[in-house]
Amino acid sequence: MKACRVAVVGAGLAGLYVARALHASGVDVAVVEARNRLGGRILTANESGKPTDDGFDLGPSWYWPQMQPAMDTLVGELGLHSFPQNGEGDVMFERMSREKPQRYMPAMQEQSSMRLSGGTAAAVRALAGDIPADRILVDAKVTAIALSDAGTELTLERSDGQVDLLRSEQVVAALPPRLLEATVTFSPEQDPATAARWRDTPTWMAPHAKFFAIYDEPFWRAAGLSGTAQSMVGPLMEIHDATTASGKAALFGFLGVGADQRATLGEEMLKQACLAQLAKLFGSDALKPQSVLFKDWAADPLTATVADRVSGGHPMPGRSLWVSGAWKGRLWLAGSETSPAEPGYLAGAVIAAGRAVANILSNMDLK
Repeated sequence: MKACRVAVVGAGLAGLYVARALHASGVDVAVVEARNRLGGRILTANESGKPTDDGFDLGPSWYWPQMQPAMDTLVGELGLHSFPQNGEGDVMFERMSREKPQRYMPAMQEQSSMRLSGGTAAAVRALAGDIPADRILVDAKVTAIALSDAGTELTLERSDGQVDLLRSEQVVAALPPRLLEATVTFSPEQDPATAARWRDTPTWMAPHAKFFAIYDEPFWRAAGLSGTAQSMVGPLMEIHDATTASGKAALFGFLGVGADQRATLGEEMLKQACLAQLAKLFGSDALKPQSVLFKDWAADPLTATVADRVSGGHPMPGRSLWVSGAWKGRLWLAGSETSPAEPGYLAGAVIAAGRAVANILSNMDLK
């Protein structure tokens, strides 16, 4: 694969959406992905932490149909099945370490969070299935993009050190702007104001870590608990029932411990502290998991930069000018963070990708 009309950098939800739509429109498109798997921040893993068709979402796991119609529409279009996040039962609240956790009944049901049967990666598989396999290249990290007379030239590096070139008329960067600015060298350079905007846009989830405890059965439900807990003590600050549609029981939580402190404490100590907290909240059965999973996105160089370790803000919707100067009409940004609505979320990826596709098709002579 040496040339294509449109090169898509990043095979997460946004990148695969772009590639699928362009391919359906008859455009010769190629997707290049630095990881050796598809999905980007979407990672559905089994009990051993390996990617699987039916597992636990170590990355994004929810969407909200009423608030995020773009994602709901895609789920329907792909023929995927969804199910509501379990909210049946009481909620636990941990206010102080020296106090016993409080149990209470939620006053009202919040708008239902939906999950995909098989995990969020089901959307990744469905999108990729509509793209010719030979147009998807994994283990190909884009390190440089240069303008040329015919369009653009991308430098791709493999994990074994091999370097390839890919020529295209246009490029879609379907990855977080901050990661793009930190890892890709542009020739000519981006305008300073453009580069600064990319650099200053927080990457959603990049500072975060998730912990999963997988069990033989959802024992908390038998006790009338939803599996939801809030804590001002930690290490887990927000906990939910992560049982799959197929019935694999689990609890998961977001760590409230900062990235640098997580690195200092180490994974094993954090895992033990998380289990001890789950036992305090849900009973001693929590101490007997089949297995545990821990995913620290801040330690993933294909998600987070050094800036993400301390910048945990949510990307804000803003003006649509993400590319300027000589790169206008050649480079398009489609990462979720660039979406004018729901930036950072799955829906944001769909919206940003759809916008990029519309721009490219209106910009391109398809004759």
